[in-house]
Amino acid sequence: MPKYVIEREIPEAGNLSGEQLKGISQTSCGVLLNMGPQIQWVQSYVTGDKIYCIYIAPNKEMILEHARQGNFPANSVNEITAIIDPTTAE
Repeated sequence: MPKYVIEREIPEAGNLSGEQLKGISQTSCGVLLNMGPQIQWVQSYVTGDKIYCIYIAPNKEMILEHARQGNFPANSVNEITAIIDPTTAE
């Protein structure tokens, strides 16, 4: 199943408290539960003004629907075509 990276522009995301991040996570998990097992949240990376999320889903439309239902921004949704790391150089 395809894997996607979602860029979410959230001003001051890097300053969100642990409780705020917990609330966002709970909202996301609630939406995912309602949407069914085809869409899965892998993990997210919080930066200064953005959150980058990794999801597994059958298509981009399902990612956008999750964002709509959770009232999350999805400024960019891109399918991951390859994963590289230092071992790729070997």
